[in-house]
Amino acid sequence: MGPLDFPSINATLNGCCAVLLVVGYLAIRRGQVTLHKCCMLTALGVSAAFLASYLYYHVVVRGGQSTRFEGPAGVRAVYLAILIPHIVLAIVALPMELRVTYLGLKDRLDQHRRLARWTLPIWLYVSITGVVVYWMLYRLYPPPAEPLP
Repeated sequence: MGPLDFPSINATLNGCCAVLLVVGYLAIRRGQVTLHKCCMLTALGVSAAFLASYLYYHVVVRGGQSTRFEGPAGVRAVYLAILIPHIVLAIVALPMELRVTYLGLKDRLDQHRRLARWTLPIWLYVSITGVVVYWMLYRLYPPPAEPLP
């Protein structure tokens, strides 16, 4: 078996998370509380799997080396305009995701709703831009192939 394609796995996890968030949102708007809980808890699990995979790839597999964007300067500016808020909001989103989940599971629904109004769009933005960053970095302008050990 060849080496795992962690960037593709991570993008898939981000994409799945985005779909789960949208389905969970639509479920609660329709009063389908059980489906909402299932989708949101699964989204949290998928996000946790993403974070573990992302950290393993960048710390263990790549030894802390970042992947350079290989596209032209004009496209690099667009890439960075997407990447920088993606990173900042990913950091902000994590405690929000944990808190909003806690509030929902404890049936503190007024607080849950107030925080969810902010958490959902941020979490959704991070998930979607994670796929966009992957596409730009690994598909649109892929890095040079690295020799296998």
